[in-house]
Amino acid sequence: MDLYVENNCVYYRSNNGPVRVGAIYRRLSDDFMDPLCFRSDSVIGVPNLMAAYRAGNVAVLNAPGNGVADDKGIYYFVPKMVRYYLDEEPILHNAPTYLPYFKEDMDYTLAHLDELVIKDVAEAGGYGVVFGNSLAPEAKAELRQKIQEEPRRFISQQVIDFEDLPMLDDDGRMVGRKADLRAFVLSGDKTYVWPCGLTRFSRNPSSFIVNSSQGGGFKDTWVLLQ
Repeated sequence: MDLYVENNCVYYRSNNGPVRVGAIYRRLSDDFMDPLCFRSDSVIGVPNLMAAYRAGNVAVLNAPGNGVADDKGIYYFVPKMVRYYLDEEPILHNAPTYLPYFKEDMDYTLAHLDELVIKDVAEAGGYGVVFGNSLAPEAKAELRQKIQEEPRRFISQQVIDFEDLPMLDDDGRMVGRKADLRAFVLSGDKTYVWPCGLTRFSRNPSSFIVNSSQGGGFKDTWVLLQ
């Protein structure tokens, strides 16, 4: 989509002329959004996008700065934040997660590397995800060294054998594949959880990774209201 900013409003060029844009869902990092505000060498950003955003003329659904909440390292602290800020126990439990930045978690991770999945917190889209039991000895030794050298770069988690759901493969056969559901939550004066979601699945029968960048697909999501 070819976006541009004029008079602090965002437009895209359509076959029928310019159309004003009221909301943007972005798929690139903050640094590349607007070359006049962030990295001046960005060729994929929209000049003056941040000026339109600050003026309140366009909404950016995943707003600048929200990457801190998407850092896998923050996942480790979510149950602790619920207890600290809300004085409640979390209703939904995290996968057991360890942050090697802390010595106790480092010791556990290195001692149970064969049982854990290791994730690089700087990666996204299923990249940087390594299952310890799939590594050859040399690769495992290399990963062990990286964790020790850069402990804040990684988290480790227990492998959760989540449920297979029925899918149609490319030949039209019904098969079981790993799948997950992403909910959509809108925050403003009130917080709304939409009665819908995005279900992603792995096309590889032996893979737990469902990201589209890793060859995953999308499945219809049915929400039954009672």
